[in-house]
Amino acid sequence: MTYDFDTPIDRSGTYSLKWEEAGDALPMWVADMDFQTAPVIREALRRRVEHGVFGYSIVPPEWNQAYVDWWGRRHGLAIDPDSLVFCTGVVPAISSMVRKLTTPNENVVIMTPVYNIFFNSILNNGCRVLESPLAYDGEGHYEIDWADFETKLADPQTTLMILCNPHNPIDRIWDCETLERIGELCWKHHVTVVSDEIHCDLTDPGFDYVPFASVGEHCAMNSVTCMAPTKTFNIAGLNSAAVMIPNPVLRHKVWRALNTDEVAEPNAFAMDATLAAFNEGEPWLNELRAYLAGNKATARAMFDKYNASVPADRRIIMVEGHATYLLWVDCSAITHDTDALCDYLKREHKVMFSEGSEYGGNGHDFVRINVACPRARMIEGLARFIDGLLAYRAQSFPKMD
Repeated sequence: MTYDFDTPIDRSGTYSLKWEEAGDALPMWVADMDFQTAPVIREALRRRVEHGVFGYSIVPPEWNQAYVDWWGRRHGLAIDPDSLVFCTGVVPAISSMVRKLTTPNENVVIMTPVYNIFFNSILNNGCRVLESPLAYDGEGHYEIDWADFETKLADPQTTLMILCNPHNPIDRIWDCETLERIGELCWKHHVTVVSDEIHCDLTDPGFDYVPFASVGEHCAMNSVTCMAPTKTFNIAGLNSAAVMIPNPVLRHKVWRALNTDEVAEPNAFAMDATLAAFNEGEPWLNELRAYLAGNKATARAMFDKYNASVPADRRIIMVEGHATYLLWVDCSAITHDTDALCDYLKREHKVMFSEGSEYGGNGHDFVRINVACPRARMIEGLARFIDGLLAYRAQSFPKMD
């Protein structure tokens, strides 16, 4: 490989949320990679730093064109450059849109388990979370409960849906037919769709995501798509994202929302990093995707080995998905309280994961594991996880051991 993803990077002293929050535990929780970003981005930032003046920045036409070229080249989506609006992040944009596109006490539909910050963006802005739980078959597969989903959309108090595409934490790439059905139901019931597509570039090699706005006119004209280079290139701290809104009436509302909330102006480094990422970062991303797929395959092999060593009714299940670097692991055979399990693992086995209950739905049975780190570090973290499961299981089921 041209790029080095194996060498550990010491993040101490960098005020890293991921590492500081974990304390003395190995952090495998928040969606933050332990890899240095692409060299072309680091070089662009170095040049910007050496310039030495960090005043106010504009959003140049080159920024719009970088998004147009990237999505056209990698995802087959033709974007009108005028449909793009800069924002400082996907979460600030979602929160602004909840405020602007709803009135207090209205419902916002989310399909759970789903990215936990959606709950915050809805509740903190005076609206109600309306969960449409995904149907789980107990064997590692989720599907949409279409009857429940349409019932939630049909509620006269429902005005907005936040879609996760690809879906975090279940790692699902929604196909064209599924997205079209979602779009048609939302159009039918006058529910605007905000599609969070921040994980779209982090799919396994050979698997491509489908942009929600690409599957039909109703999807395009009734939606806002949230995009960013930040998750893809591990530059979230640079606060650079975009929303894409083909409908000019909806676009004006969103543009006003972002400007009212003062989240529509770039910092001194956002433009340089974004342009370098989209215009020059493709070779790095291709190797990253292959490395992450290798990590996920190694993790699955470790879980298979663990499962082969325990009774059949005490096995864990790694949900099958082809997006993100986050594993969604069913621990229901061990416990239905993964909050307690994660507390135990952090305290006794010095490894930190995300509690599944944060994501709603049936998340209380699951643990979310971030494997975007050097492989040796991941193997160490998963070994601690497995050792912890064995010890926890022995405490919970002493007669079976």
